[in-house]
Amino acid sequence: MEHNQADEWAAQLDLASQVLQDAEFRAFLNHAEVPVADKIKSIEAVLPDIHPLIRNLLDVLVTRGLVNVAPELGEAYTKLLDQHHGRQRIEVISAVELEDAEVQRITQYVSNVTGKEVVVTTQVDEEILGGIVIQIGDQLLDGSTRTRLEALRSRVRTGVAESPDRTRKTDTKQPEPERGSHQWRLEDKT
Repeated sequence: MEHNQADEWAAQLDLASQVLQDAEFRAFLNHAEVPVADKIKSIEAVLPDIHPLIRNLLDVLVTRGLVNVAPELGEAYTKLLDQHHGRQRIEVISAVELEDAEVQRITQYVSNVTGKEVVVTTQVDEEILGGIVIQIGDQLLDGSTRTRLEALRSRVRTGVAESPDRTRKTDTKQPEPERGSHQWRLEDKT
């Protein structure tokens, strides 16, 4: 199997998964009273240029009533293909659209850390307020402003809860003046 053919199959599986995620089309394919032959013809009509192996896979899924697993099959195939080619897919979430140079720096950083070719998907989520969140497989690197604020809020609440009188005295002692200095020191006599 050639590298390009495997990637083409991944792209076609992804396309088929997207088509099968349409609720109305999926309901038609899952309907018990629609003949299997009609379901297969409808897939051929919607995906006329699909590779014969992918079409056969879809036919088996339709025949066995397993249309709903097509997206998971596509994801699993992509993961296997990525492992085979030494690729790492990451998702970068930011509060604003990232510039190409920023995406490139993130890509290079993750590539250096993982030792793999990196495929980046970006997403804008204004709710993170600022910073970025990077999903690398099962790892989440959260450098968002929202998370930092939540951590600060938690520390403040914990600090206030730990303090018995809810006030903290600070050390008011001032440093000793140097010898020969004419500074005066005020001391708290309480």
